[in-house]
Amino acid sequence: MDKNNTIEWEAQEYVQHDKNTGWYIGLVLVGLCLIALAVWMKWWSFAVLIVVSVFALFVYSIRPPRVLKYKLDSKGLTEDNKFYSYADYKSFGILQDGQHFAIVLTPRKRFSGRVTVFFPEKQGEKIVDAFGARLPMEEVKLDFIDRVVKFLRI
Repeated sequence: MDKNNTIEWEAQEYVQHDKNTGWYIGLVLVGLCLIALAVWMKWWSFAVLIVVSVFALFVYSIRPPRVLKYKLDSKGLTEDNKFYSYADYKSFGILQDGQHFAIVLTPRKRFSGRVTVFFPEKQGEKIVDAFGARLPMEEVKLDFIDRVVKFLRI
């Protein structure tokens, strides 16, 4: 890929799943049960943590995802103002969540997090080819935390 051959697109930062009233009631009930346990055990800091966590989950769940601008060139991937160099990643893979497609970059450093980048299907072939020219492609699977987040529709 030369300097003139950049690929640009826009995509949401994450897939937003619909949540009904039952989801919010369940969140509050689980929070209340955990708070009751914390009070019974006299774990005051845990009780405060649960209140803050439930509030944060509620706010996060109603916040719409931002639309991010991406640029892929010969040096790496730029997500808005954050740059990801190819050299920092050992491989990439593709995930499909319903009608949404994402590239997942696997870092070289052991304790670094994976980077997930959603892309439109119509540009998918160009984007995958561009990553494939720089990084080996590996099968990626959802880890435990990703499966829990997907199950809870967060």
